[in-house]
Amino acid sequence: MRFLGDVERILDRLRRRGFIFLIMLGAYLALCLPGAIAGGPATSLQAREGTPQQIPDINITIGEGEEATNISLPLQILLLLTVLSLVPSILVMLTSFTRMIIVFHFLRQAMGTQTMPPNQILIGMALFLTIMIMWPVGAQVWDGAVAPYNAGDIDGWEALRRAETPFRDFMKKFIRERDLNLFLEINNLQVSNFDEVPTYVVVPAFILSELKTAFEIGFLLFLPFLIIDMVVASVLLSMGMIMLPPILISMPFKLLVFVLVDGWYLVIGSLVRSITQV
Repeated sequence: MRFLGDVERILDRLRRRGFIFLIMLGAYLALCLPGAIAGGPATSLQAREGTPQQIPDINITIGEGEEATNISLPLQILLLLTVLSLVPSILVMLTSFTRMIIVFHFLRQAMGTQTMPPNQILIGMALFLTIMIMWPVGAQVWDGAVAPYNAGDIDGWEALRRAETPFRDFMKKFIRERDLNLFLEINNLQVSNFDEVPTYVVVPAFILSELKTAFEIGFLLFLPFLIIDMVVASVLLSMGMIMLPPILISMPFKLLVFVLVDGWYLVIGSLVRSITQV
């Protein structure tokens, strides 16, 4: 009986609390729901219709520059970076650097000094000799192309065309006709004079001619040192010193002869004159 009494009390409390909850929910709906139904959507719609949101205007226009032939600044920077990346190739292929470094290599091999002078010295000497030889060409490029372009007198394409002319004139003096005809034949081109030859044909013809000239000079440098090697080898063979390498005896004699005749003066002077006095 006590258990049933407890259950009845619990159910009575739940009923009272549920009834109170229903009263509170009904009051809330009676107060808020009519206003939300009657004025909520209309009010928001009126707000959207009466006070429209402001959308900023965005105008995109493409106009012409002051001069249509001028190159924009980003394109100028791109061209400058491209030229800077090609500077090593231009230095090696369009100047006398190729001839210089090949001749110096043959000279060191002929003397048998292995790595003396070291590569850094040979490359540095060839580089500064190339700068000295190409200085007039660089001056022509600066005066005829770079300075007028900086002053705004010519556009970028005209500057490139003017900068190309001094290098073509320099390479023309050393290109063999046979080498030039080879690349013209490869490209199926027919020209009546050198001015009609495109630059992409002039450059490989110049490189081929320079390689041939450098190897010819290297062969002539080898001859006197080869004679010394042959004489020393014959003397050692006649004395029965077969186990003694001839290079150990001939190298001091080659260095002595090279120093006595002032070899560096003769080699560098002949190289520079072969380029500047053409």
